[in-house]
Amino acid sequence: MFYVKEKISPAVDVTVDIHDDNVFCTCPDCGCEVNVDLAQLFLAGEGDLYSTSVYCVDCSKPRLKVSSNKK
Repeated sequence: MFYVKEKISPAVDVTVDIHDDNVFCTCPDCGCEVNVDLAQLFLAGEGDLYSTSVYCVDCSKPRLKVSSNKK
């Protein structure tokens, strides 16, 4: 099991297990919170946690139209 650990103070650590329903990021366009399924995100094997951005549904629509028009 993977988890995130954050030191709150010298005496307190918070540890949270990572599941498919508790990973979030912020949409780089509008700033809203986006739920992220890490297994789905990295399914193709071409992502990393530092440089990958996830857009919300509304902000991703124009990008999906542009990429489908390039085909």
